[in-house]
Amino acid sequence: MIRLLRRLVMASVVVALAALLWVTLPLWLIAAFALSPILPGRLRPLRIMWVAIVYLTCEALLLVVMLGLWLSSGFGRRLRTPYFEGIHYDLVQGTMWVFFREARRVLRLEIATEGPAPDAHPGRPILVCCRHAGPGDSFVLIHTLMAWYDREPRVVLKDTLAWDPAIDVLLHRIPARFITPNPGEGGRLEQQIAELATGLDENDAFVIFPEGGNFTEKRRQRAIDRLHRLGMDRMAARAERMIHVLAPRPGGFLAALDAAPDADVVLVAHTGLDHLVGVADIWRELPMDKRIIMRWWQVPRAEIPDGREERIDWLFGWWERIDGWVEENRADPAPGT
Repeated sequence: MIRLLRRLVMASVVVALAALLWVTLPLWLIAAFALSPILPGRLRPLRIMWVAIVYLTCEALLLVVMLGLWLSSGFGRRLRTPYFEGIHYDLVQGTMWVFFREARRVLRLEIATEGPAPDAHPGRPILVCCRHAGPGDSFVLIHTLMAWYDREPRVVLKDTLAWDPAIDVLLHRIPARFITPNPGEGGRLEQQIAELATGLDENDAFVIFPEGGNFTEKRRQRAIDRLHRLGMDRMAARAERMIHVLAPRPGGFLAALDAAPDADVVLVAHTGLDHLVGVADIWRELPMDKRIIMRWWQVPRAEIPDGREERIDWLFGWWERIDGWVEENRADPAPGT
């Protein structure tokens, strides 16, 4: 009931706000143009205003369309059938194509890929483990998987994202899990992840971020301290040598491996927006003129060890490799960062 009430309130606010923005758009354009010569940068207010309007409009249209789908599915009775799940995946892909097209044009972003991409071995399900750093990297990854490689992602993400009404409604209609990364509930979380990873087919991609959150120095130190508290001093020492990534939490990944015995593993690193931690960083960088590089490694299932401890060591080894790749490829921080 609380979730339903939250959805109704937040969805109504988003739709009303989008309508208000379009009705008053001339006023916003005048204000943005007036502020552009005053504030540093190349039309920063206008650029960020347009990206925000596009995002809010996509959200509002998604919510309206999904309300129509709820009605046409018999008031939600058939929403989880393959037919309606397919429609919702198409909605995700189309919406993200529109948003990324505008965001890349306005912010001057380029996305490049290196290594064997997720279509290197077609016809096999994959478990995608991605480095988590900077705002929006999960959206870039999902867009890339769907638009370029025709995969249907199943995503594990933090429950705080459920406050976004479109994400909340959408990801409760396709395979996904909102979780609270609470160390005290590891067993229950692993069970939820295993349920989500069960039954992957040839075009599915199970997506997980083993670090559990975006990279910050404070989180990196907390992850190291946690390993020490658990008596895992050797792993803590390895984590201290990794300076661009957090020590991975292997529980969810191991649960997914056991639940999807036929899946290959794809590891993903990226760089280009690493130093953009907060809103102030993003504002300072506009227009970004950035090249985001995504590096893919695909590991056949036969090359992954069987034992739990061996798999944890294998995952840490890959995270050390990802840390080294980021060090070699990261962009130089902008002046003043």
